[in-house]
Amino acid sequence: MAGVKSIRARREESFFQRLFSRIRVLECDLKAVEESSNIAVKLAMIGCEINALDVLIAGIALANGVEKIVTKDKYFTEIEKVADIKVIAY
Repeated sequence: MAGVKSIRARREESFFQRLFSRIRVLECDLKAVEESSNIAVKLAMIGCEINALDVLIAGIALANGVEKIVTKDKYFTEIEKVADIKVIAY
């Protein structure tokens, strides 16, 4: 079975190398954390509690110039109320 796992691991590694060489991965840097913090403060001011990871995702997106997020996560519609980002729900 070790041989099968090894072959599968190499295929998976190859798959992810190809995938991430084609997709831009956005960084979580100081600007992203500041954007996230601003969003969290604005949400708190309107009495809305949202998962910190969703706030961080929105902050990273904004810091990197993203204008739209496509998601089925309902909390992003709350984030849209306080941040300059368009949410497309599906």
